[in-house]
Amino acid sequence: MFKRVLLKLSGEFLANENGFGISPDTTAQLARRITQALTGTDVQLAIVIGGGNLWRGARNGQGMDPATADYIGMLGTVMNAMALQDAMETAGSPTRVMSAIPMAAVAEPYIRRRAIRHLEKGRVVIFGGGNGAPFFTTDTTSTLRAMEIGADVVLMAKNKVDGVYDSDPRKNPDAKFIAQATHLEVVERRLEVMDATALTLCMDKGLPIVVFDLFEDNNLARLFAGERVGTLIQS
Repeated sequence: MFKRVLLKLSGEFLANENGFGISPDTTAQLARRITQALTGTDVQLAIVIGGGNLWRGARNGQGMDPATADYIGMLGTVMNAMALQDAMETAGSPTRVMSAIPMAAVAEPYIRRRAIRHLEKGRVVIFGGGNGAPFFTTDTTSTLRAMEIGADVVLMAKNKVDGVYDSDPRKNPDAKFIAQATHLEVVERRLEVMDATALTLCMDKGLPIVVFDLFEDNNLARLFAGERVGTLIQS
């Protein structure tokens, strides 16, 4: 069973059916799902959320300075973190947002020991603002924060994809499901799990990754209870 978990969410989990913006109803449903999974457990949960529902540097930032485009994306993650915090607390989970980019009026500054203390007190901690520097994805932020807080695992949440396949199952009906693999196998086979920098960090530190379908009934609760769900990647 996991004691401390880092859950990686994409910004699209908060979006409307078109995959853009923040939908209060969708965000509330997500928050209830997470809160229900936590209920009755001793799991300490931290979350990193992306900003793709609001801004994608590669697409929206064409013609801009790449660093500026990335900073805009990081601000988008703080907006998502605030929206999710509001929904989580409405659902009954005490929550704190911590931002790598200082903005004291809306979020606490990211301080490692303070984040750990929040987790120990039973609060969900949402990390926004990326890692405070451009040119890194929220995948990399997830692995960095997981290592800093001493998480047991990184849970990579997916929508309607129940794990890792040898090719895209949405395009190839013959794609084969992979129940377990090593970090090195994922790198060598170029399986789409997370970006290469993040995956290499996990491999170097022996940090397990679980790729799973967040919206399959009870998957998150089953993971918190120590059951095997989705694809496990470990050394």
